[in-house]
Amino acid sequence: MRVKRARVRISMTHMTIRTILATVTRRCVASSVVLGTVLAAVALYPALTFTQAAPALATDITATDVQAVLNAPSPIADRLITAVDMGTYNVGVGALRRGKTMPGAPVAAINHEQITEVYYIISGTGTLLTGGTVIGAKAVAADNPIMSVVGPSNQGTFQKAAQRRKVGPGDVVIIPPGVYHGFDDVETGIDYLAVRPDPHKVLHAGYVHPAIKK
Repeated sequence: MRVKRARVRISMTHMTIRTILATVTRRCVASSVVLGTVLAAVALYPALTFTQAAPALATDITATDVQAVLNAPSPIADRLITAVDMGTYNVGVGALRRGKTMPGAPVAAINHEQITEVYYIISGTGTLLTGGTVIGAKAVAADNPIMSVVGPSNQGTFQKAAQRRKVGPGDVVIIPPGVYHGFDDVETGIDYLAVRPDPHKVLHAGYVHPAIKK
């Protein structure tokens, strides 16, 4: 009886070991598959994210193009001239025409969540406000035409600007994403360009304003 019991114990021990080994093997195989998948994804990441090459040719926007876009009918002051795919980001160029402001009236403020703007004043003068405290801020509606020009934005009214500067022809101002901005003291109107680096590609690459589309 002692021998039989010993054999049973040995047999059970062998079965337990085989079960453990089988379980460990399955887990190792599964881990290897997961690890292999992760490593493959890491290896492919650069190819998946950087396959879009930058354009080989430059894009021209003439002074005549700018004036044609500025003079074209538009429901908003901001008109996108074109947007170009640069590979890992887009660049948009807008032409804006703002009319006379009323002295002492509240100054409208707007910001753009994902896009930097570089303003270049073409004609006219005014006071450009940036930063500071804005009241009544609300997100721009998804169906607002401004969304296709500058992407997600917010609008409100300046309570107190962080910066105020007089601007005129030839002046350049760089406005980071999220910084509120608006014009005051515009006496006869102001025209300006806005160059917009677009790292999140919210602008429609390949767009050309109808006024200059050939």
